[in-house]
Amino acid sequence: MDNIHFFQRTMVPRDVVDPFEMDLNTLYACVSGTTKHVGTSFTVRENVRPALDMLYQIAGGEENFRARPFVSNSNCFVVPPMKFAEDACGVLEECVKGGVPILLLSAGQAGATAPAAIAGAVVQAVAEVLAGLVYVNALKPGHPAIFGTWPFVSDLRTGAMSGGSAEQALLTSACAQMAQFYDLPGGSAAGMADSKLPDVQSGYEKGITNVMAGLSGLNLVYESAGMHASLLGFCLESLIIDNDMLGQCLRCVRGVDVSDEALSVDVIADVCLNGPGHYLGHAQTLKRMQTEYFYPAVADRFSPKEWNEKGRPDLLQRAIAEKRRILGSHFPSHIPRAIDDRLRAEFPAIQLPRSAMTG
Repeated sequence: MDNIHFFQRTMVPRDVVDPFEMDLNTLYACVSGTTKHVGTSFTVRENVRPALDMLYQIAGGEENFRARPFVSNSNCFVVPPMKFAEDACGVLEECVKGGVPILLLSAGQAGATAPAAIAGAVVQAVAEVLAGLVYVNALKPGHPAIFGTWPFVSDLRTGAMSGGSAEQALLTSACAQMAQFYDLPGGSAAGMADSKLPDVQSGYEKGITNVMAGLSGLNLVYESAGMHASLLGFCLESLIIDNDMLGQCLRCVRGVDVSDEALSVDVIADVCLNGPGHYLGHAQTLKRMQTEYFYPAVADRFSPKEWNEKGRPDLLQRAIAEKRRILGSHFPSHIPRAIDDRLRAEFPAIQLPRSAMTG
């Protein structure tokens, strides 16, 4: 999934009933499953230190982790409206002490725990996260923290969260612009489709919210892939389909190259004056096809005739086949076996079977 750049737990492992074991297993599963940056959370302060011990061992020492922290703490330090959350603030303090970057999350619900007016919801979220930045810098000046304004929106007819709505797209985009205003790294949520399945509704909701977030200058877009039912559901097939969608969004964010070479005046003159009257096979065309254009992995671009001749391939069925191929052939092994053995001996609470890592 080349267009997905970092990873967070996609669901809560309710079968792990002890909060400490849930926090530890969540973190272990994430870091053993990907080399991409991982966002994680902790229930209480006391759960942070053992997790840090595990991360330091994986990194080859505390100094190595502090120099390149590959895990950040997604921290709901505030209970909207405008109250600090005691347990989460305890976690925040321990993570700052341990060298873990903090995603400062304010997740008010417009019309419930934040003003119904879109501008008002943004104002409250900005105020709450600025308070969090003061908190972090009081603990350790300059500690890495992300401006995590996450106001959500409700369907005011029912009270249900509406993560795929145009209002959600506007909220996230406005928060991205506020992060740009303060010159801070911004992280907000997009791509949280209300649709329960990877269908047409899912596609347009995710596409609209994600591309607006990107074009508004958001640095980190959370919940951007695989999510359904306003974060109540997750689908591996959607992760594969959404990787294509995010590639298109990223291409939009990259924008238009207007260098002298890209303006193509010389190329136009060459083709028109010297022949052959089209740009097929021109050196610039061959060069630019690798740099100027994005090519999806599973989406359909066949002509209707080709599509019919190929048996009318369905996007979801192609994603299911790709999911099975990946799960049947890709077994991460980037944590050395000796370190993994030591971790399992030190933390017997780890429940992920070794076969899930080694095949």
